[in-house]
Amino acid sequence: MSPAPGAPARLAATVVVVRDAPGGVEVLLLCRAERGDLNSGAWVFPGGLVDPADAQCTLCCTGLDDVQASARLGLPSGGLALYVAALRECFEECGLLFARGTAETLARARERRSALLRGDDTLAALCRDEQLQLAPERLVYLSHWVTPLGLAKRFDTRFFVACAPEHQQAHHDDSETVQHRWLRPGHALQPGVALKLMAPTARTLETLASFETVAALLAWADGPREVKAIVPRLGTGRKGRRPVLPDEPAWAELGRLDPHGHGDISYDIVPDTPVRLSPRVIRVTAGNAGMMTGPGTNSYLVGGGPRNEWAVVDPGPVDAAHLAALLAAAPGPIRWIFATHTHRDHSPGCVPLRARTGAVVHGRIATHADGQDDGFVADQVLHGAERIVLDGATLRVIHTPGHASNHLCYLLEEERTLFTGDQVMQGSTVVINPPDGDMAAYLQSLRALLDEQLDWLAPGHGFLIAPPQRAIETLIAHRLKRESKVLRALHALAPVHLDDLLTRVYDDVPAQRHAIAARSLMAHLGKLQADGMARCRDGLWSPVGPSAGAAT
Repeated sequence: MSPAPGAPARLAATVVVVRDAPGGVEVLLLCRAERGDLNSGAWVFPGGLVDPADAQCTLCCTGLDDVQASARLGLPSGGLALYVAALRECFEECGLLFARGTAETLARARERRSALLRGDDTLAALCRDEQLQLAPERLVYLSHWVTPLGLAKRFDTRFFVACAPEHQQAHHDDSETVQHRWLRPGHALQPGVALKLMAPTARTLETLASFETVAALLAWADGPREVKAIVPRLGTGRKGRRPVLPDEPAWAELGRLDPHGHGDISYDIVPDTPVRLSPRVIRVTAGNAGMMTGPGTNSYLVGGGPRNEWAVVDPGPVDAAHLAALLAAAPGPIRWIFATHTHRDHSPGCVPLRARTGAVVHGRIATHADGQDDGFVADQVLHGAERIVLDGATLRVIHTPGHASNHLCYLLEEERTLFTGDQVMQGSTVVINPPDGDMAAYLQSLRALLDEQLDWLAPGHGFLIAPPQRAIETLIAHRLKRESKVLRALHALAPVHLDDLLTRVYDDVPAQRHAIAARSLMAHLGKLQADGMARCRDGLWSPVGPSAGAAT
């Protein structure tokens, strides 16, 4: 596939101007004029392209030199020009000038704004004539956004945040911007306000909304933190062609399937629609979306060697439409079937698929029958560590008990892709349901996967996940954090009934999901009991050992 049309990203800078007001922080937003492009009519922060003349204005700056500015932005040099660009664009677009001078010289500078907008004046000349010193140190580095590949106009933009200069009033320029408003960030995001917001603006407003004062916001922004470039990727789906942000489920997969940014890959999972993930792998998702299954259960076709024979990992539920979609998506005969585990959204499809294809079923039976697919029969029982050579692909079997006693993951060695079943789900943690579910075993299985050389996770629900190690480490950290919360609640409430413990430990989970959360709570308590850190008498739970109040 040829590269998508696009352009190099041009350097730009933006200032998020904020102020304290009754009720909390307010932010200045400007409405872009209608120009027939994506930004037309959008409400944005003041900002624009870096101009070659901005480098000359660095001589007018005090409080920050290029070495310091470049270090803050992670650049070898030239960082101060980005600060200057932000200051200049803010002055041009809304009339706010971050500079040192007398009230009279600042007033005269504002009178020269129109000439600056026409190109008849320069910021450097203005500062020289009015004896002004630009104040870049008032800007705090906030974020870094890069326009997706595939767009004709692309920008590499540094976002700064600053408290509005005192005794100055904002005025839009009536050219590039046609309106301005001071708004609470949360209010600007409300659907009823009906502001057109581009993704960087909306995400920045979400960040601002969590702060009660400008001082708190600036202290956070100026504190020790890593600012990474945020590079959305174009995708298509129910809401049309749009940028997909790095924290959205489809982002990693879009980068793999559409490296040049054509924007023709779906950011939605569409039931029973095949997605070619690689020459060896095709995903088909069952139409069983729900609270426990996310967008639906993924079935994977694996193979495509010289004989064009294929295997299926997790045929999913018994569903005639899904069976038909799997058979239609397979480029050749299906010879093997692999079940990650026998929960009812993953393995019941083995029986009808085997009947239609004669494929050999691989898997194992759970220790406890409750909640399992009682119709599952394995032609080949797997124990873990088997290495199965298919047509053009090799699967290594990894026993990963915890979510279920018989849970297996399958590593596609040629691509270092792990078919995770429910060991790793996208966007949520899995339920650990005793007695077949075991929290200690689950954590041990996750830690064992950290020792594997993996490039991709292919989950039972959701899109491809990368990088694998970070996703696994996040799951482990989440479980340990929840365990610590259980211990703190035990020390605070003991002796305590499970129901009362549940409302304290899962106070961050909607009440309608507490019945599901109770299963994982029992798994945490079971682990703590086995570790000698909790006990249950007459239905009441208590801690064993020293206080967990300092746990994190």
